[in-house]
Amino acid sequence: MSPKKRPNKTKAIKLGRLEIGGGAPVSVQSMTKTDTRDIASTVAQIKRLEASGCEIIRVAVLNIDAAKAIKSIKRKITIPLIADVHFDHRLAIEAMKSGADGLRINPGNIGSKAKVKEVVSMAKDKGVPIRIGVNAGSLEKELLKKYKHPTPKALVESAGRHINILEGLKFREIKVSLKASDVMKTVEAYRLFSKAYRYPLHIGISEAGPAFQGTVKSAVGLGILLSEGIGDTMRVSLTADPVEEVKVAYEILKCLHLRQTSPEIISCPTCGRCQINIRGIVEKVEAGLAKVNKPLKVAVMGCVVNGPGEAREADIGIAGGKGIGILFKHGKVVKTLKEKDLFSVLMREVKKM
Repeated sequence: MSPKKRPNKTKAIKLGRLEIGGGAPVSVQSMTKTDTRDIASTVAQIKRLEASGCEIIRVAVLNIDAAKAIKSIKRKITIPLIADVHFDHRLAIEAMKSGADGLRINPGNIGSKAKVKEVVSMAKDKGVPIRIGVNAGSLEKELLKKYKHPTPKALVESAGRHINILEGLKFREIKVSLKASDVMKTVEAYRLFSKAYRYPLHIGISEAGPAFQGTVKSAVGLGILLSEGIGDTMRVSLTADPVEEVKVAYEILKCLHLRQTSPEIISCPTCGRCQINIRGIVEKVEAGLAKVNKPLKVAVMGCVVNGPGEAREADIGIAGGKGIGILFKHGKVVKTLKEKDLFSVLMREVKKM
């Protein structure tokens, strides 16, 4: 399935050669979990992320050495790089000098108006967009006093303040995120923002948690937003290998028919009628399809009688009984097989498609 063009709800901006917003397909990004100053480790992680389909990478810029490391990192990667900067405008300046394609800053937190103006001036010259990253855990004190809690309205008001600073400097190459660890609070904040502004949105659930819990929270929250047409680029935040973040993001997009870059596995949960090791076969099929870049639906079913019909929408599949099985395509039986040959024949046929 080709990336799906979306309704033109937001302004388009460019991050390197990648378009975000303006109806462009939702892009998938992640953030390195290495010390940016460790160039070899950071590049190695980004290479793994590139191989998994990551389209944008963000790196933490803690000091000047980290900002300067971007220059060497950029030479060895192919995807756009965003510098994540807090409080110190000099780090943003140095990151852009080193070739950062984008910035993640909050203009109200990096110093005086003169310092913000210096950052914006260079961003204009270099064509570097800025993401305003509002987080429930770091809201302005006066907003917490006003709203008592980091409510959705407080998140949107914070974003509006930072937008006003940039717009006052005639800078509009902006994208925005409004993240909280609470799923529904995050969803409501993005809904409110999207009614008031046309800037493209980076969506995510902040501090979503370990792999299982974070995957569920992200799938629910981001799934709701994307189904409503909200979100132009996304990051799934997991306390796990960042490659898992990318995999989960693409699964969410696949389920919503927004993007499909890899096979989808349809498999039965098994029951007392099942007489083959479905779980074992599914695990082998999942591993076998890991490097297949085709938008196929592949079924693994446990009932020779009902399997093909239940998986009628699959492009190809197998179903097994005790000692025997079948290969089917689009619900129609193609050949009968021995149980031991089901996996190998399936993978051979997938490669032909």
